[in-house]
Amino acid sequence: MKPGTPQITDHSKPLALIVDDERSICESLAGVLEDEGWRTVTAQSGRDGIARLMLDNPDIVLLDVWMPGMDGIETLQKMKELEDSIPIVIMSGHATIETAVKATKLGAFDFLEKPLSLEKILPMMAHAKEMKSLRHQKKVEEEHGTTLIGKSPQIDAIRRQIAVVAPRNSWVLITGENGTGKEVVARIIHEQSSRANKPFVAVNCAAIPEELIESELFGHEKGAFTNAIALKRGKFELAHHGTLFLDEIADMSVKTQAKILRILQEQKFERVGGDETLSVDVRVIAATNKSLPEEIKAQRFREDLFYRLNVIPFQMPLLSERVEDIPLLIEYFTQQMALELGEPRKHFSEPALGLMKKYAWPGNVRELKNMVERICIMAPGDEIREIDLPEAITGRPSVDPEVAAIVGHGSTLKQAKSDFERNFILDKLEENDWNVSKTADAIGIERSNLHRKLRLYNIDPKRLKG
Repeated sequence: MKPGTPQITDHSKPLALIVDDERSICESLAGVLEDEGWRTVTAQSGRDGIARLMLDNPDIVLLDVWMPGMDGIETLQKMKELEDSIPIVIMSGHATIETAVKATKLGAFDFLEKPLSLEKILPMMAHAKEMKSLRHQKKVEEEHGTTLIGKSPQIDAIRRQIAVVAPRNSWVLITGENGTGKEVVARIIHEQSSRANKPFVAVNCAAIPEELIESELFGHEKGAFTNAIALKRGKFELAHHGTLFLDEIADMSVKTQAKILRILQEQKFERVGGDETLSVDVRVIAATNKSLPEEIKAQRFREDLFYRLNVIPFQMPLLSERVEDIPLLIEYFTQQMALELGEPRKHFSEPALGLMKKYAWPGNVRELKNMVERICIMAPGDEIREIDLPEAITGRPSVDPEVAAIVGHGSTLKQAKSDFERNFILDKLEENDWNVSKTADAIGIERSNLHRKLRLYNIDPKRLKG
């Protein structure tokens, strides 16, 4: 590069902020991280570190505990107050378990002992970067509303239909089997409508006892019946100017259906036990997993109510009809789990994905979500392979997780032994209510030795006792 030529910074690389009062540590750690594809900035005091945090918005902060002036714990607290989403890793060569626990309670992402080991720091930083990305994605989803996952023709068609229907106030009837996402579509219609800033009130008609359904929907006056000790506003009243989602509407009695029909026609009702007529403005979205024409033939559903509700019909596809969406749904569910648990996101191998796509999924998306959660909890490694899938998916008997930890995931014998030891220690901690002293006695090692292993295996210090 010629003298005077400006250096071009590659902003596609993740940025690490290193805060340590020893310049030599800042420089050596920065050099190592830059060799591994990171950009770095450094600060040699807590105050300078806070300034760099606000200026550079790093992907991760590596923060020393023992610094003159504002120490690492105080710096951590102020950084978390300013920007909670950035992972902050505490570094120390002299810290105690109490310091680690305090840092974790204040929101530290992890705690590393000096001298730093690349074998520990690089995977941890990759995990921290992924967690920041996932938190950002979740924040975007919360800002932009409910998400309909999939790129299949069926899901694209529903998105187009939502875009046309949502801005209008037409009533909607969504049909489809359990677990296909009827409430998701109802929420998206509401969020894309002019009523988005008003209430979305969901009612599961199948879950409310027949004797209470009118009280739930229309409310009741004080003293209207036994245990009616105070006035209660019903779901219609609570949804005023917003959207009322009546899920499993076919499970209502014919008597209640008649009252619903009158409200839909007149937009007026009385609370149970009351004589005051209340006016409401609600958009009704109804859903059912039953065939309403068949229910009408069996005289279990009012035909006039069906025609009143069925202004804009939506038919939700089975998951087995949109197999190409299964990998996208799995990716979404594993990301959500990683955020909730604060753990690295697990990935399904291609053979495992292939088996997931071949399964019939009678419970549709809801069954897939529950199955992914179960598999992620039970699988010992970061990659989920065929051996980790339950018999229902593979058609073969499942392998015990501890056996899989030993023979299925360790790339070396040393790694396999480490996997087994970590799982063993976690089991014993659980048995002893996470008491470190009791656990050390139970497995026959010194307490200090157990503490070292807990740090080695990154076992959450917030849960430890004794």
